[in-house]
Amino acid sequence: MTAYAYARVSTRDQNLQRQFAAFKEFGIEKNRIFSDKKSGKNFERKEYKKLIKKLRAGDLLVIKSIDRLGRNYDCIIEEWTNITNAIGADILVLDMPLLDTRIKSETLVGKFISDIVLQVLSFVAQNERENIKARQAEGIKAAISKGIKFGRPRRQYSDEFLSVVDDYINKRVSLKTAIRTLGIRQENFYYHVRQIKKIILY
Repeated sequence: MTAYAYARVSTRDQNLQRQFAAFKEFGIEKNRIFSDKKSGKNFERKEYKKLIKKLRAGDLLVIKSIDRLGRNYDCIIEEWTNITNAIGADILVLDMPLLDTRIKSETLVGKFISDIVLQVLSFVAQNERENIKARQAEGIKAAISKGIKFGRPRRQYSDEFLSVVDDYINKRVSLKTAIRTLGIRQENFYYHVRQIKKIILY
């Protein structure tokens, strides 16, 4: 049995260290920890795909919490089934010990409880993602109506600027399209996106 771990955060600005520390405490070797800085809306993630190719029957996949695996309810259930049934590996969720497939449920009740916990947590993960998106939309509307001022560099963002940033964050336009529309350099664009996220609760 080989133990692997998977860590994920949604953006480049977020830190993976807490997840890494939990895996180290569990005893997983550094070269067996895979991580992505990408949205959890689906499983199109480079390092995650590498991990899945390495998993074999009898191996163990450790994750910190269910939302680190993903945030889409249907995708989580499908991926969980693929790992545990098709591949034959086990999964352990450190923040929810009930979700440990190494504990083989000898009774129907045991399996039922495990399945219910998984489905509830998966639903919560997706519901939180949808709530965040709703708050983002509300924040953008408020910003467009009032304008936003920041410290350094001091400026007020135009409605167009805020709209383009909103489109970029919600993947309606590409990075290339966004910076071409605004006529700024990529590093400057990233800076202003970070500033706007701090204000609008992205």
